[in-house]
Amino acid sequence: MRGFKVAKGYENRGVVIPIRATKNSAGYDISSIEDITIKARQIAFIKTGVKAYMQNDEVLKIYIRSSMPYKRGITLANNVGIIDADYYENIDNDGHIMVMVLNITEEDVFIKKGERIAQGVFIKYLICDNDETKQFRKGGFGSTKL
Repeated sequence: MRGFKVAKGYENRGVVIPIRATKNSAGYDISSIEDITIKARQIAFIKTGVKAYMQNDEVLKIYIRSSMPYKRGITLANNVGIIDADYYENIDNDGHIMVMVLNITEEDVFIKKGERIAQGVFIKYLICDNDETKQFRKGGFGSTKL
């Protein structure tokens, strides 16, 4: 019904499939698939090597790990990432999740491969009674190509 898989092109690269740290954790820890330096005061995309599948009335919300802003000076550039159900394996996109971060410090920040950077929470959502949307997603990150 919902879960994570390795994204195309990341097989055999040591992808860490997200898991919850404790039995009552809401979020699944999401890790970087590569070493990356986030330049001071810059936005960067951290690749994860994973994709998420879910029911049509669900969304995966991506949040920064709570320790990242305080300990590392890294926050999400878009506050909350939204992974829609149709981002997974659509016509033009496999569904690879990338986390868009902002370095809020004056120093470069180095993220190591395998480091936990964000957490994903699966959530059900509602639609309006008069919603007649019939379009299907054809694109990938940052836009809904119709």
